[in-house]
Amino acid sequence: MSISIPIPERELYDSENNRFIDIPKSTLVLEHSLISISKWESKWHKSYLSTPKKTKEEEIDYIRCMTINSNVRPEAYYALTKSDWKRIEAYLNDPMTATTVKNNQSKFNRDIITNEIIYYWMCELGIPFEPCEKWHINRLLMLIEVCSIKRQKPKNMSPAAVMRQNHALNAARRAKHHTRG
Repeated sequence: MSISIPIPERELYDSENNRFIDIPKSTLVLEHSLISISKWESKWHKSYLSTPKKTKEEEIDYIRCMTINSNVRPEAYYALTKSDWKRIEAYLNDPMTATTVKNNQSKFNRDIITNEIIYYWMCELGIPFEPCEKWHINRLLMLIEVCSIKRQKPKNMSPAAVMRQNHALNAARRAKHHTRG
């Protein structure tokens, strides 16, 4: 799922070159996907998901990497308003799924996650690259997490839990058959 950000026609001032720049009306169509993250990480040589504090230039460059439509002038990214940035941030943080997982089950909490790690997980879990690498990254990560949890062997019950379960089963059988033992 993508998001469209309309850029109205406007004029920006370039203080470095002491000139005005005309920005034509355009629309940014953005996709927060594994492909976008891969493009960004290949340029910046660091993990996008594990880098909580990014510079303004890194943030703008990620918007460029997310852009899936063509013929967008580079200056258009500097014409984004605070409202546009809030919409983009909400889009980036949207889980894009109804599935939730208990925090203690997640294997992603401590890892530095790069695009190659995500591709590895996809290979290990048999998740096809196409079309999943174009999914919203939060949806893809949830699918990976669910697949990983479902693949785990069930945990053995503790001896005390086994005894409680057996006691309950025996009590139910005695009640059903009207016996004492």
